[in-house]
Amino acid sequence: MDQMRKIVRVTKPDLLIFVDEAIAGNDAVERARLFNESVPIGGSILTKTDADAKGGSAISIAYITGKPVLFLGVGQTYPDLVKFEPEWLVDRLMGEAEA
Repeated sequence: MDQMRKIVRVTKPDLLIFVDEAIAGNDAVERARLFNESVPIGGSILTKTDADAKGGSAISIAYITGKPVLFLGVGQTYPDLVKFEPEWLVDRLMGEAEA
């Protein structure tokens, strides 16, 4: 994280995005928390949501960082990176949408 803080200090990026695997669960949530505390993020991208039973780590990451989930990776190619739609996640958590 020290190296990340230095990179941010030197480059002064316009936007920092946290990227992790949805299937990492609580580990991803903890990494998001630590990352956001070190270098405040603007949002998150979660990959491998197609392999995650529910995708609940998205809610936890958004809550713990206070920043939105921007995109979800639902496959192996660039077109499989889709804009995050909260309604889709809620339906999935309630068992009303396909996994």
